[in-house]
Amino acid sequence: MIAPPPIALDIANAVSAAGGRALIVGGWVRDRLLGHSAKDLDIEVFGVPAERLKDLLAPFGRIDTVGEAFTVYKIGDVDVSLPRRESKTGRGHKGFRVDGDPALTFEDAARRRDFTINAMSWDPLTEELIDPFHGRDDLAARVLKVVDPSTFADDSLRVLRALQFAARFELTVDADTRQICARIPLEDLPSERVWGEFEKLLLRAARPSIGLALALDIGVIDRLFPEIKALVGCEQEPEWHPEGDVWVHTLLVVDQARTRIDDLDRGRAAAIMLGAVCHDLGKPMTTVFKDGRIRSPGHEEAGVEPAMRVLDTLNVHTLDGYDVRHTVAGLTAHHLKPGMFHKSKTPVTDGAFRRLAQKVDLELLARLAKSDCLGRPGPFDCSAMDWFLDRARALGVEHAPPAPIVLGRHLLDLGVRPGPAVGVLLKKIYERQLDGEITNLEQGLAVAKNFVESS
Repeated sequence: MIAPPPIALDIANAVSAAGGRALIVGGWVRDRLLGHSAKDLDIEVFGVPAERLKDLLAPFGRIDTVGEAFTVYKIGDVDVSLPRRESKTGRGHKGFRVDGDPALTFEDAARRRDFTINAMSWDPLTEELIDPFHGRDDLAARVLKVVDPSTFADDSLRVLRALQFAARFELTVDADTRQICARIPLEDLPSERVWGEFEKLLLRAARPSIGLALALDIGVIDRLFPEIKALVGCEQEPEWHPEGDVWVHTLLVVDQARTRIDDLDRGRAAAIMLGAVCHDLGKPMTTVFKDGRIRSPGHEEAGVEPAMRVLDTLNVHTLDGYDVRHTVAGLTAHHLKPGMFHKSKTPVTDGAFRRLAQKVDLELLARLAKSDCLGRPGPFDCSAMDWFLDRARALGVEHAPPAPIVLGRHLLDLGVRPGPAVGVLLKKIYERQLDGEITNLEQGLAVAKNFVESS
């Protein structure tokens, strides 16, 4: 079993000496039972008055007050609070009154939790598991159940939490919980809260398709993402897509993509996963039946606009400084290029690779294209994407196009006057560089001089 950090034991001992009891609650307890480590830890303190708690915590380091009104204090990665009651006062996730009460029973304190697997407490001193709603049994049975059906709908975000928990822990949602989630309106959720849960679903679940399939089943896709709902029932050519419609294919691609992001930072990982979700959004509007075959000509470019609408719903632009939006647009618009380059009847030039690198990260593109190829059952040859990435790496353009060799100052040294002409000439020279005609400054200056003299 995973042991709590030493500070948890220190706090528990201090609380015990003051006549109270400190219990670790929530996700840490769940993850411990699953054998998973967790960075963040929540402690609820019973039997200690609010005015005493902050003084009691002072010896353990800097205290940041998260919720003074209902007594929540943060010490490093540990949140310490009084058990509390929540009562609905208005619409939205902020429409609550929260009251800390150190005299609450363990059961009443756990009742405000969303799911039984999150309503367990653990005493780090006695190692007693307190489980009034049988969350341990549900976790063992891999079932997700609400704690209190009468209050679950008070926070609509819980519907999206169901998706990511079901996916991350590969749980089956019980019938009553499904029905409750399907009835809860989601219009009050701000986009950043929606993205917060979908990010966990896409980046932390080994099989995000579980959560996405549940999202369709309980109506989340219908209510939040009509662009994605259009994939359901959109037919594909059976020879190339024996798995079924575009929705089924997308679920397979998303799971494949998830296996290719663990070495990436958050922004790039999110871009690949969102690209997997969005890559075929252009198919519903371009699919036609022609000569007995199902085709979707131009679906890559057509998919960019609906992909951007999905990102608008999630309010995703940059993450940790990385331009996710630009990358998703590039991945969607060019996800077939690796295969097309490989199958081209005429050899694809180095210049074509360099120019494509101006539009999208070629390594991320290769990863998505490989996921797209493998997101189908059957003996398909997906080696084209490996060839594509090897070629991009050999040219040094797997992440970006080559930096211009000839710069504006070089043209000014040749006597070109400042103004629009400088930009025009630089573009012409850079095109020669992309074609491989310029590989060093000497060659670049010679080409620049010829342009200047002939202009």
